[in-house]
Amino acid sequence: MPAYSHTVGTTTYRFADLKALLAKAAPLRAGDVLAGIAAHSAEERVAAQMAVADLPLKTFLNEAVVSYEQDDITRLIIDGHDAKAFAPIAHLTVGDLRNWLLGYEVQADTLTAIAPGLTPEMVAAVSKIMRIQDMVLVASKARVVTRFRNTLGLPGRLANRLQPNHPTDDMQGIAASILDGLLYGCGDAVIGINPATDNLAQVIKLNHLLANVIEKYAIPTQSCILTHVSTTMQAMQQGAPVDLVFQSIGGTEATNRSFGVTTAMLAEADAMARSLKRSTVIDAAASNVMYFETGQGSALSANAHHGVDQQTIEARAYGLARRFAPLLVNSVVGFIGPEYLNGREIIRAGIEDHFCGKLLGLPMGVDVCYTNHADADQDDMDTLLTLLGNAGVNYIMGVPGADDIMLNYQSTSFHDALYLRQLLGLKPAPEFAAWLESMGILSMDNQLLPAPAGHRLLGLMEP
Repeated sequence: MPAYSHTVGTTTYRFADLKALLAKAAPLRAGDVLAGIAAHSAEERVAAQMAVADLPLKTFLNEAVVSYEQDDITRLIIDGHDAKAFAPIAHLTVGDLRNWLLGYEVQADTLTAIAPGLTPEMVAAVSKIMRIQDMVLVASKARVVTRFRNTLGLPGRLANRLQPNHPTDDMQGIAASILDGLLYGCGDAVIGINPATDNLAQVIKLNHLLANVIEKYAIPTQSCILTHVSTTMQAMQQGAPVDLVFQSIGGTEATNRSFGVTTAMLAEADAMARSLKRSTVIDAAASNVMYFETGQGSALSANAHHGVDQQTIEARAYGLARRFAPLLVNSVVGFIGPEYLNGREIIRAGIEDHFCGKLLGLPMGVDVCYTNHADADQDDMDTLLTLLGNAGVNYIMGVPGADDIMLNYQSTSFHDALYLRQLLGLKPAPEFAAWLESMGILSMDNQLLPAPAGHRLLGLMEP
């Protein structure tokens, strides 16, 4: 593998290979320091960033950061690369790509066209030489539209995952959270429950609960029980009404192995969910049925990072995700803890993840969140939330009071979604917005209405 270098003043900095160069060029990240791969000084970081800016994009097609022979995600990225889509930008360096992306003439259609020609390592590299405002501007131009029972990702729209978790999966407690969220206009991305256990019988019961609510009130949304993909497959085999298949994924084969999942398993689950034909917006067999969550640092936790920085590994997870044309992808960037990110780093990392996912053609959401032992607070989350809204994030989380009492972390509330929609003039998904109007929850001019006594949705609390 070729070595790389860059001279700053009288000092020449040398980087052994591409993955070392990308790691040194990465903005300071606690996880990279923990892994021993971060730049040793700000000057070394700048030298690495300047060297990255001079790299031809074709470099990433000739040198892998994780061995092709050892890693199925590397093989998927290289073998699935679209040379035709890449052709318009094939002559550029990473620095040129940054300038090109920021150009007035590059808009949504152009970004959609080149997405299959970009590799995760290319977009990770360009993010390392961009400011937050650069990434916000470019991501705001990108549009990724997906469909199941409604249409997500359209301009002028912000969706929300209603997250009614309960520490004991109590049905009344879950129903109360669903009611609360719907009355705030939340839930168009998905009503998604993290179950307290992976117990198959309980997972099937929760699937039926959500399916019954959606059917009874004719809600144009989709449900998901965020259990392991193998459990969801068993539930489907037993006739459970599964809308979306969930799985946490990482950016290396070894990381996914630590999650107990393989690419072949994901493909089997994707085919099973499509065969149920539960979508209503388009041809049900061709709809988007997968829901993936990712997060910087998971590969390091599994000792499966191969010496690659955590943000580049995260982008590689998006390379796996786009193989399945998912309905939803979200980075749970602040969830993994302060060993990997502090509050300031979470802000930039959340924008990086959204930017990289959007450039690769994914319907990106971000869980704007932090763990209770992290050096972060609600001001950090408000900053990231506002930046993501301006960057055109597809959806955010809706957790009662922003405090998930099952997972024990801080996220965004139903009120936060209302804030962002009001601030930026954004509406829910069109089918969901029409339903909210019909239910007297949202006015025709996009204002939330108070729920009258005896509102029909109060039936959710009936045994």
